[in-house]
Amino acid sequence: MSITADRKQELIKEYAQGAGDTGSPEVQVAILTERINNLTGHFKSHNKDNHSRRGLLKMVSQRRRLLDYVKGKSQARYEDLIKRLGIRR
Repeated sequence: MSITADRKQELIKEYAQGAGDTGSPEVQVAILTERINNLTGHFKSHNKDNHSRRGLLKMVSQRRRLLDYVKGKSQARYEDLIKRLGIRR
């Protein structure tokens, strides 16, 4: 359900805006997307796990807010990010 430290470092390296960048919205969205995808797979075999489902909905909402923030700052960054992550449209 959670991601490994190695996978998290790969995501940070791939989506970072500069050296040492771990908190940019792009990195946060990438990490949330990875966690959301893992939980989505979890629900295929545990469809009555409502406690985890609540956490999933919170993560989806957080990702939506971060994407709205990026979209407000730069439409090009937003479109590039959703294309790279393969979410939406």
